[in-house]
Amino acid sequence: MSEQPILSVRDLSKTYPSGGGTLTVLRDIEFDLMPGDSLAIIGPSGSGKTTLLGLCAGLDRATSGSVSLNGIVLDELDEDERARVRNRHVGFVFQNFQLIPTLTSLENVMVPAELRGEKAVYRRAEELLDRVGLADRTTHYPVQLSGGEQQRVAMARAFINRPALLFVDEPTGNLDADTASTVESLLFELNEESGTTLVTVTHNLDLARRTRRIVRLSGGRMVEDYHPERSVIPEARPLSLTSDPQS
Repeated sequence: MSEQPILSVRDLSKTYPSGGGTLTVLRDIEFDLMPGDSLAIIGPSGSGKTTLLGLCAGLDRATSGSVSLNGIVLDELDEDERARVRNRHVGFVFQNFQLIPTLTSLENVMVPAELRGEKAVYRRAEELLDRVGLADRTTHYPVQLSGGEQQRVAMARAFINRPALLFVDEPTGNLDADTASTVESLLFELNEESGTTLVTVTHNLDLARRTRRIVRLSGGRMVEDYHPERSVIPEARPLSLTSDPQS
């Protein structure tokens, strides 16, 4: 029996009302991702990268098309059901960390597991913080941590539930070059150790090259789909860094 995709996207489109008409952010996106694979979604700002990530993770609902995550068709679920799927199967790492300011590092890491009703998570949270080099920061609050430390706490939190898929949105976007390199290496090490499938949105081509597969978006369409080890990223077309809320 052949292995089934852990993420399957079919004819995915997303539109929003705009000035009496509609704004098409994504159009006819389609791909499969196998368990244990890693994918980078790249493209200029406004190309639909973060929108696509949100649809794949069940954070939003497509206008048309379908997303199947770990064999579960998200389009058939209501918001509460999609939230349960995310908590059971998905981990997240965001550019702005999204730590709870009133909780310590250890408590932040424990939150997703506690939401699942798990009891004995203290030890695993400690082990994850140790794995990301923060064993001496367990009682620190986010305000007491540097940006790189906050992102490492967020990474430990993302792995607490042993997710089948990890969705990562610009994980090094708010970090300096040296810190970004450290965080990037930890991300791929943890992902490899856990066997998690990785999907990341990034403007960072060095990070994208470390994935096994790259999808390039432009104008809401998927214009390229290739494997870095088998081809060369076309740097003759540099990415635009212009800010756009629909990126």
